[in-house]
Amino acid sequence: MHKKVLILTYGTRGDVQPYVALGAGLKARGFDVTLATSERFQDFVESHDLHFGFIDDELLAMLDTQTGRAMIENTRTVFHILGLMVKMAKKAGPLTRKQLDDAWQVADATRPDIILFHPKCFGGPAYAEKLGIPAVLAMVIPMLVPTSERPCVGFPSWPLGPGYRRGTFHFVNQMMAVSAGKFVNQWRKAHGMKRHKRYRVYRDAHGHTLPIWHGISPSLLSRPHDWPGEASMDGYWFLDDQRDWQPGPELQAFLDAGAAPLYIGFGSMAGKHPERLGRAVEEALEQTGLRAVVASGWGGIRLSKGNPRIHSIQQAPHDRLFPLMKAVVHHGGAGTTAAALRAGKPSLVVPFFGDQPFWGHLLYEKGLAVQPLAQRKVNAARLAQRLKALAGSATLQENCRDVASRIAAESGIGNCANRLEFLLNVAR
Repeated sequence: MHKKVLILTYGTRGDVQPYVALGAGLKARGFDVTLATSERFQDFVESHDLHFGFIDDELLAMLDTQTGRAMIENTRTVFHILGLMVKMAKKAGPLTRKQLDDAWQVADATRPDIILFHPKCFGGPAYAEKLGIPAVLAMVIPMLVPTSERPCVGFPSWPLGPGYRRGTFHFVNQMMAVSAGKFVNQWRKAHGMKRHKRYRVYRDAHGHTLPIWHGISPSLLSRPHDWPGEASMDGYWFLDDQRDWQPGPELQAFLDAGAAPLYIGFGSMAGKHPERLGRAVEEALEQTGLRAVVASGWGGIRLSKGNPRIHSIQQAPHDRLFPLMKAVVHHGGAGTTAAALRAGKPSLVVPFFGDQPFWGHLLYEKGLAVQPLAQRKVNAARLAQRLKALAGSATLQENCRDVASRIAAESGIGNCANRLEFLLNVAR
């Protein structure tokens, strides 16, 4: 009988796609996989032959409100983002409780042998305890396990020593305890379970550290020396597009009309001023003489019509499109960053919020990108300067090809499948 795996994740496409990739890889290894997430991704999940578990869409839909868009627009400090989150918390409370209940209903109906959960699905350990099964925290952003090697994602790299760097992680975990811990304890009480005395999303109710798997390439970010043994850096969880995708006639004609173009796209980021970004893109391309394939995505860029330097698309599979590009201009989401590295293409990161500035600066420090440009600071002159440097650097191209070859030798999903088999054998 196939062992049953339940994967819980929630958020935008970047929070879902790596877990679909992981689920598809586990299914190929013989596991029976259910992936529970927002209902807007049901078709996406099922198209990869995974069972879908329903979680209500309302909490995610809050990002489409003015307050949500304001949070996405601002990248000034982690404290500013936390302030905006507090403003949203009153409305989010009932929706968070519903999300916990929806995910539990999937777990209760599925009766899995193990649960893998995204930190936004923080009920995962409680469900596992209720069912008497193991739980694994599966992450694509290294923001919860403390280390003295660097500050947590979202914090400045001040020269304040290892105490500051570890302290930033403790701060984030305490914020999660305040925002999520009370909902977990409410759920536990409703299901006859003892409350967490000191809630941490990566620990069980007894304070034991859970297995923590990071879907991140060690070729980009090495595993910190002071992480606990339960935490691993396994390699990216790539989802290869299953369609026989080829450029359509118009895109192919654009590609054939000159040198390889840039890719410019911000994924599911939809800030308040897509027209401003669109004008800056068009003027910067005009100033530099460069061409670009521009993806409108969820509306992060709005263009005028009929610009010969631009071929506009809504979206395309990154694993197929990026190898055809000269370089990639993107928002710095973990998944898009990974796709650019896998294709061996240098980046310009235009971060909106969250972990995006972290990836942008890391790529820059590693010689894999030009200096990032925060989206709120984008204008034609600044963008043109970055694009010229991006397209003209042979060193960036060489560095990215080298990292791509190392990433190609990694097996992030295979590593996780091996760990999963070991865990389930131990749990017998």
